[in-house]
Amino acid sequence: MPYNKKVMKKAPGKIVNRRARFDYELGDSLSVGLQLTGAETKALRMGHGQLRGAFVNVKDGELWLTGAQISSSSGVPLSPDEQTRSRKLLAKKREIDGLMAARQQGKSIIPLELLTRGRYIKLKIAVGKGRKKYDKRETLKRRQQERDVRRQVS
Repeated sequence: MPYNKKVMKKAPGKIVNRRARFDYELGDSLSVGLQLTGAETKALRMGHGQLRGAFVNVKDGELWLTGAQISSSSGVPLSPDEQTRSRKLLAKKREIDGLMAARQQGKSIIPLELLTRGRYIKLKIAVGKGRKKYDKRETLKRRQQERDVRRQVS
């Protein structure tokens, strides 16, 4: 039997942007739909998507997901242009207006996770304010102190 490296198991039905909570102070989240092709849908259900570095734009009163990557795999052919193209997000007009107002206040719209479990593929997004470098260092210090306290208690 060949040697297998330890593989991190993903939560079934989710593709998570792990850096989002570290890089931004997030507000309330919102679930929106995505406009996808059949091959993209199949690839996402197989777990071949990545949200790192992705962001949401507002163009002409519509939401667009930019920078998300959907990789091709065996049985799911996607050209390099299709893998990184901008995808339209499906939301209600009132939700889009609220997000546009937050953008005008200087906040960003960040994709948090892709939910592929149900019938539809949804994207969870949130409005957030970017953290400064010293805020990130403070968060790391606090986490380390909490780990040390837990070790000493047990």
